Amino acid sequence: MNGLMRVATTGADFSNDVFWVWLLKAVGIIVFLLLSVLIAIWFERRVVGRMQLRPGPNVHGPFGLFQSLGDAMKLLLKEDITVKAADKVLYIVAPIIAVFCSLLTYAVIPFGPEVNIFGVMTPLQLTDFPVAVLYILACASVGVYGIVLGGWSSNSTYPLLGAVRSTAQVISYELSMGLSLVSVFIVAGSMSTSDIVTSQTQIWWLIPLLPAFVIYVISMVGETNRLPFDLPEAEGELVGGYTTEYSSMKFAWFFLAEYINMLNVSAVATTLFFGGWRAPWPISAINDGMFNTGWWPLLWFVVKVWMFMFLFVWIRGTLLRFRYDQFMKFGWKVLIPAALVWVFCVAIVQGVQQFTDLDVRVWAIGAAVVLLVGVGITFLIPEKKKPEETPPVDAPFDAFADGFPVPPLPGQQLPPSPRAARPAMATSTPVLTTEDSTAEEAPRG
Repeated sequence: MNGLMRVATTGADFSNDVFWVWLLKAVGIIVFLLLSVLIAIWFERRVVGRMQLRPGPNVHGPFGLFQSLGDAMKLLLKEDITVKAADKVLYIVAPIIAVFCSLLTYAVIPFGPEVNIFGVMTPLQLTDFPVAVLYILACASVGVYGIVLGGWSSNSTYPLLGAVRSTAQVISYELSMGLSLVSVFIVAGSMSTSDIVTSQTQIWWLIPLLPAFVIYVISMVGETNRLPFDLPEAEGELVGGYTTEYSSMKFAWFFLAEYINMLNVSAVATTLFFGGWRAPWPISAINDGMFNTGWWPLLWFVVKVWMFMFLFVWIRGTLLRFRYDQFMKFGWKVLIPAALVWVFCVAIVQGVQQFTDLDVRVWAIGAAVVLLVGVGITFLIPEKKKPEETPPVDAPFDAFADGFPVPPLPGQQLPPSPRAARPAMATSTPVLTTEDSTAEEAPRG
C-alpha cells in the first residue's frame, strides 16, 4: 500500500478467553491502576520537590515510599461531613460516577501481545472492538458528569462555578483531542486500539503525525484539569472548586479519578502515537524482535506511560495557571483550527496516494506547517483596543466615579475637603455663660 496507509487487521484474538481469564484481567487492571495512583502521588511530590529545591516525602519508609499509604489512611479515617443544604443523593453519586468512568478506559488498552496465562493463550488486553477509541472518548465525556453534579449538588457558590468551568473546559478541549486522533484513524485505517498498535510495526505515528501529537498532549492536560489548565479547581479564586464541600472518602474518590484519568490519557497517547507495547527501535531489532514477544512488552508499555506521567509533573512544576479567557481563547482559536487544518492535510495526502501515483507528502506537510504557523501568529498578535481617554489635568477628580474610592493619578487633584471650608468656631465646643447655665437650671412651668 502506498504512503502511510495500513490495512486494518482482524484485531486481537479473544476466542480462547473464558470467564476466569476475563475476571483475572479485570482485577489485574484495577490493581494496576490503584498501585499506579499511590506511586504517582509519591512520584509527583518527590519530583516537584526536587524541581523547587525541597526534599519531598522522605521520612515514612525508604525514600518516603509509605507516605502515600499514610495519606490514603488519613482520608479513610477522616470525619465525613455532608453539607446540610446539599442534594444528598447526587452529592454521594457524583464522586462514584467520576471514579467508575475513569476505570473503564483501560478495558480496551492493549498491554502486550498474546501470552500464556495458566495454560491459556490470550492477549494482554481485556477486550477490543472496532470503535474502541470512540468508547474511550465517550467514557471521558460521561466522567465529567461526576464533576458537574458534584459542584451543583453541593448547593454552594464556589463548587458551582468550578462545575460550570469544567463543563466548558471538557467541551472545548475534547473537541481538539478528538480531532487530533482523527489523523491516526486515517493513516492506521482503524479505530481499534489493537489494530492501531499493529499498524505501527514499521514506524510510530509520533513521527509522521507530530502536529497531531502536540495538539493531543496539550488537550490531554486540559482534559484532566491539570496545571496550567486546572481552572475548575483553582485554589486561588475558587477555594477548591467542585471539591470544596467534599471530605473524607468522597473527596478521595475525586482525587483518585483525577490521577486515573492522567493514566488513561497517558495510555491513549502511548497506544496511538508511541507504538503501544512495542519496544523502541534499537531494542526491537535485537534477535528478530525478541523483546516484542512474551511479557517484555508489558515493561515497554509501563515505561512509556510513566514518561507521560513525568511530563504531567514537569508541566505542573514549571508553568503558571492560565487566565480563564486565555484558556478558552487558546482552545477555540488555536487548537481546534490547527487540528482541523492538520486533518484536512492528512486526508488530502492519503487520498492522493491511495488513488494516484503522485507523491505530494512533502508539499502537503509544508502547507500544513505554513498554516499552523499562520494560526500561531494570529494568536500571538494582540487584539486592537480603543485607546483609553485620559482625563484632562485640570478636570475635577472624583474618587468615587467607578463605584470604589481610588487615589488620584499624577496630575489629578482631589477636591478641597468640606471640613476645611467650615469656620473654625463651627467645629469648636460652645462655652456656656453664667446666664445660660442659670437659665438651664431654672425650673420649667
